[in-house]
Amino acid sequence: MSDTIAAVATGAQVCAIGILRLSGPEAVSIVERLFTPADGLPLSAHDCKNLVYGTLRDAEGRILDLCLCTFSRAPRSYTGEDTAELQCHGSPVVLTAALEACFVCGARQAGPGEFTRRAFLNGVLALTEAEAVADLIHAESLEAAHNAAGQLSGALSGRIDEVYRSLEGISAHYHAVLDYPDEDVEDFRLQDYCETLNQAKQTLRRLLDSYGRGRLMNAGLPVAIVGRPNAGKSSLLNALLGYDRAIVTANPGTTRDTIEERLRLGALTLRLTDTAGLREADDEAERLGVERSRRAMEQAELVLAVIDGSAALDAEDEALLLEVEKAPHAIVILSKNDLPQRVKKLDTPLPQLTLSAATGEGLDALQREIEALFPLPVVPAGEILTNARQAEAIRRALASLDSAARAMHEGQTPDIVLTETEQAMQALGELSGRSVREDVTQEIFSRFCVGK
Repeated sequence: MSDTIAAVATGAQVCAIGILRLSGPEAVSIVERLFTPADGLPLSAHDCKNLVYGTLRDAEGRILDLCLCTFSRAPRSYTGEDTAELQCHGSPVVLTAALEACFVCGARQAGPGEFTRRAFLNGVLALTEAEAVADLIHAESLEAAHNAAGQLSGALSGRIDEVYRSLEGISAHYHAVLDYPDEDVEDFRLQDYCETLNQAKQTLRRLLDSYGRGRLMNAGLPVAIVGRPNAGKSSLLNALLGYDRAIVTANPGTTRDTIEERLRLGALTLRLTDTAGLREADDEAERLGVERSRRAMEQAELVLAVIDGSAALDAEDEALLLEVEKAPHAIVILSKNDLPQRVKKLDTPLPQLTLSAATGEGLDALQREIEALFPLPVVPAGEILTNARQAEAIRRALASLDSAARAMHEGQTPDIVLTETEQAMQALGELSGRSVREDVTQEIFSRFCVGK
């Protein structure tokens, strides 16, 4: 990392303020060639992290902007390197010209997530903290933002480090006795570490149990709205969204394809999919729509089964209920309760409620029912696992500790227990970044935006 990188951190859109950032050994000297403080002093003569007002010019000396600049010296910066930021007026033309001037002066274009990747490689951020940066940027709820901010501040990496150090203590004691038999080292006894292993397992189990919520919190809860044609599915979608997203007519089969939208519902983000009516299709287009509806139902974490309460129940409704009962979670909705009801109660173990998309009656009850199915975990902010990589590493570490505890209980030799313990440490090292492979870090940071 001997080169200096530069990127526009605020995207290509017109905005009030645009930020150009640099990181690397030449970051400050490059900016000094382009930016002249209003007080006439060189930028480097000012205090680190102070905002300095001045004139920004291109590589040929032509004025680009009157703006602010700040710089930080290694290792006390975001990346752990010398960094500089220009806070300009948010014109894409100005920012592009300033970036090109940086390239002329010796910087190169930063890759996706390269600033945060350098922070990780320089030991400023643990890998879980670096991942939290992306989670914080893309947070769609306060819950997700709170958790990402907690992870960024070290809540998750702190828990992992506690477990890692406790296992490291077991391993260090064992190897000290093995390698230095003539030294005055206390004898190694497995039973002395039984409680240590149990506490480590409890911590990892609690973290792993949080993954289900973390996955839904970040990716959103996949919800399929299913039912017969004209049951009120699209009307329900529109009512939940608060505007007419789907076309609604009195003619059955208006929706021929799936319609997908995201919706904030309390602390949850729903990925709503309105589907074509489930029935025997009369033509090819409708048949394809029904097939997509069934795929959406199979992939959903929550299915909202809409039954027209103003019409008599028929065999297709009953078949739908049996199919919906196989879903991970489901709610049955008797729709159109603003009309005379012919169905008031269904014979199903699933939770059910009545609702009118036309008047909005029952929408609050639906929200409460969904929130009851997916309650917030009682976990401190920052200790919710949010991606499959984190969960898999915890799962492998926990499996190794289970094997270690079993070997200890069965009276096997210490080396067997220590082998499993050190495998758990390896998995935890991958989680925090101590021992993660280069291709894994490349994949993680490739999902970041340029400039972060």
